[in-house]
Amino acid sequence: MRSGRCARAVRKTQIGFTLIELMVVVGLVAILTAIAMPSYTDYIKRGQIVDGIVPLADMGGKMEQFFQDHRTYVGACTAGTVAPQPPESTRFTYACGNLGKSTFTVTAEGKGSMRDFKFTLDQSGARQTTGTPNGWTAGNNCWSARKDGSC
Repeated sequence: MRSGRCARAVRKTQIGFTLIELMVVVGLVAILTAIAMPSYTDYIKRGQIVDGIVPLADMGGKMEQFFQDHRTYVGACTAGTVAPQPPESTRFTYACGNLGKSTFTVTAEGKGSMRDFKFTLDQSGARQTTGTPNGWTAGNNCWSARKDGSC
């Protein structure tokens, strides 16, 4: 008789989680995801901004070399020169403009997930953020690499 009571007691113990416990865990994971995803997305964009500004900075040095060789910026940004236009990347396109005797402007414009970003460099070395997505701030006299506009 005693073994019968023990057998019934063993059958009454529960193994596993209740539906309420599972729903609490799902709710907590959803809250953590809602908080973490925007921060992670901004972190990814900050890393991708580098893909746009590094070739732009490199282009500044090449344009100055072209100027030293020719005493003008006219003719720069063409293939076969010391300052060819940077090739298009997966996230940015590049364009040279305002090529004059003593002036130039090189622009990096985002595409795809970076489509609202636009960075420029001119002959004086001025770095400007001329386009940012909603929620981002363009810094003054720099290429903004963070959402708050810092460089």
